[in-house]
Amino acid sequence: VQLQASGGGLVQAGGSLRVSCAASGRTFSSLVMGWFRQAPGKEREIVAAISWSGGTTYYADSVKGRFTISRDNAKNTVYLQMNRLKPEDTAVYYCAAGSKFYGSNWSPEDMLYWGKGTQVTVSS
Repeated sequence: VQLQASGGGLVQAGGSLRVSCAASGRTFSSLVMGWFRQAPGKEREIVAAISWSGGTTYYADSVKGRFTISRDNAKNTVYLQMNRLKPEDTAVYYCAAGSKFYGSNWSPEDMLYWGKGTQVTVSS
């Protein structure tokens, strides 16, 4: 599976940004998709995840109510809409694919495939 993230950039605090991840190489609709992020000097952490059907989602507490994950299986694409961005959201955002949806305690080791990441910078 090949994953290509796009849509990162520089935005002011309080602003919005949407990142996308296009998948190829395997039936997208069978994959659990997730967004992780990694800030300088910090470990990679889960941001949001979505089940293969899109019917179940997971959000880290830090982004609940501000971020929305969605997917379009017809376009083999997963999205992360980020609203009310904060400077602490600054990180490289990675999309990832796996075979299992976890209720909580997501770990990068749970995912099978990774994209290269896209930088999101939120200025104060």
